[in-house]
Amino acid sequence: MAARTTEQDEQSGTPVPASAPAVGRRRRGRIAGAVSVFGELLITAGLILGLFVVYSLWWTNVLADRDADKQGNEVRDRWAGGPGALDTKDGIGFLHVPAMKNGEVLVRKGTDAKGLNRGVAGYYTDPVKSALPSAKEGNFSLAAHRDGHGAKFHNIDKLKDGDAVVFETKDTWYVYKVYAKLPETSKYNVDVLKPVPKESGKKKPGRYITLTTCTPVYTSKYRYIVWGELERTEKVDRDRTPPAELR
Repeated sequence: MAARTTEQDEQSGTPVPASAPAVGRRRRGRIAGAVSVFGELLITAGLILGLFVVYSLWWTNVLADRDADKQGNEVRDRWAGGPGALDTKDGIGFLHVPAMKNGEVLVRKGTDAKGLNRGVAGYYTDPVKSALPSAKEGNFSLAAHRDGHGAKFHNIDKLKDGDAVVFETKDTWYVYKVYAKLPETSKYNVDVLKPVPKESGKKKPGRYITLTTCTPVYTSKYRYIVWGELERTEKVDRDRTPPAELR
């Protein structure tokens, strides 16, 4: 008796080849294989993304901090060599902000990404020229990263009115006190850097400091601004005794 070559479809009764179940199994096998490969690709992509996040938010901090420490040590070594002209290329001084718990931050000329990526803060030269602290009046305006590459201004949101912001140069301590902040503004808002920062409430020339960084955290969509006003200066003594705000 000849082997049976057809089967009845259970719903329609239509004859189908006896091999149809095997074809269906092969089709299901191919689909399952594709799903498995897709799943593995998603896992791989997730691992790569995770590694990128670790690199961006942790390892760049490690590298930047090492670089910044080296730069800072070089500046202090030059200071120990005796009197000399202001060095605007390799660092003009160190920023100390106890409320941010970020240690001392070397301040260099310029706010380009390449420079800030080295774990430092930079003072603006464009589009609004920053006044140096020694100027009789003006706005000493600084920028630093909030996340990655040292993240020196990561805790800028911890600052409140009355907090100390101290800038240390070779021969002078400049002690500022925070008096206003702007939690969010456009990255194109250069008015916050003007010699008289009217958005902070000031209307007359004075000796101000402005700290700027990106916001919200982990983005660069807007800018976070903190303003301070010079309260006093102190001459650096032989032992470089810090002002009371840093003790």
